[in-house]
Amino acid sequence: MAGADSRGRAAPVPQFETSCSYVKATLEEFFAWSSGQPSSLSGPFSCFEHSKYWAYADYKYIARIFEDKEEVFQDVRWSDFGFPGRSGKESTLWIGSEGANTPCHLDSYGCNLVLQIQGRKRWHLFPPGDTSFLYPTRIPYEESSIFSKVNVANPDLKRFPEFKNTTAHVVTLSPGQVLLVPKHWWHYVESIDPITVSINSWIELDSDHEARVEEAITRTLVCALKSAESSSDGDPWLNPTEVEATSHEVNLQYLNQAVSVYFKCQKANVSEQAHRSSRAGQETRAPCKRRKRQVSCEPQDCQLLNHEFSSSTFKAEELQKIPFGPHLIQVLPQSQETSSLGAGAVASDDRDLLHENEGGHFGKLHCTRKQLVMSNDCTTPANQMDSDSSPNALQAALSTNDLLDCLVNPHVIRLVAQLLLERARV
Repeated sequence: MAGADSRGRAAPVPQFETSCSYVKATLEEFFAWSSGQPSSLSGPFSCFEHSKYWAYADYKYIARIFEDKEEVFQDVRWSDFGFPGRSGKESTLWIGSEGANTPCHLDSYGCNLVLQIQGRKRWHLFPPGDTSFLYPTRIPYEESSIFSKVNVANPDLKRFPEFKNTTAHVVTLSPGQVLLVPKHWWHYVESIDPITVSINSWIELDSDHEARVEEAITRTLVCALKSAESSSDGDPWLNPTEVEATSHEVNLQYLNQAVSVYFKCQKANVSEQAHRSSRAGQETRAPCKRRKRQVSCEPQDCQLLNHEFSSSTFKAEELQKIPFGPHLIQVLPQSQETSSLGAGAVASDDRDLLHENEGGHFGKLHCTRKQLVMSNDCTTPANQMDSDSSPNALQAALSTNDLLDCLVNPHVIRLVAQLLLERARV
């Protein structure tokens, strides 16, 4: 899949996937487009002027792309980070052009290891304590992703004044380097070279059991309220990664299964407490990101929902004890940075994975300027324009999205999940 956007990335609001158009193309066509070759060679990209648009193929599971070339899986090894046996099979591929970016968000589940293969990416990271300053929202809705309303590359401080209280950690990830993104750290990522390629793997944690209960509650509330709205409102509230809005009955089933697995795994953890230390780090977990609503796994096996591989979870404190070797570089807050390289460097065999994906699908295509200014020929949808700064603007009627921003705020959902689990425990 691929997409296009008519807005510049320097707009005062994030560039969500709901504002993108999507096309299907090959890597060969992408290379032709990104290198300025004749439009006849760039296929569907020929409709988009390279100076105004950028393209991104994200969340491409290597296990699916190379299902007939399994030897490629072994080109990616996470064993240096304490996960023996974990390979490209449990990883995803990201390919983009200069300017390609993802909106600032946090991942609800696990932590993230990112290996940069080609080109450089700039990461803007914010600690979990900055959540209230980043104006979290669940619209557009996507399970496991909490978005920020702020475009951190060009923040509108009149609209989002608390953003000035954030502590940014900015790091440029170069080829051969690996970045560990801890649990619930916010991140905005942008490609700063003509072509960037990276691979990541999500590491599941024990805390994901409760997080899945929180996500089930969020899905139930968002789908119930947004589905009740008039379809004429034209609000693209569902992210393209979500196939459809699920029914209330299905969402309640998902919630009850998440609660059931939480308690069964809690019970299993208690019985295995004496053996956990000897087993920690010996097995790996499958990436849980975006494996949604496939709740057919057996709870008695203490597997996380949507889990496809046999392995064990890691406690956050155990993960922090894993030796990363002498090349670990601390990522410091922006005001304390002494180096632009704030990622742990690991050995890379420099294999070019691009040619292996000939004929594959591509990602999103967006309009942008190569600098942080708004292009005159780019427009912003009316429902995402800056609100009027006049006093009368404060009297505007509250929308369903305003209600949801409060109702499914991460702090509120966490409390609701705790209350719900206490009720179910009785």
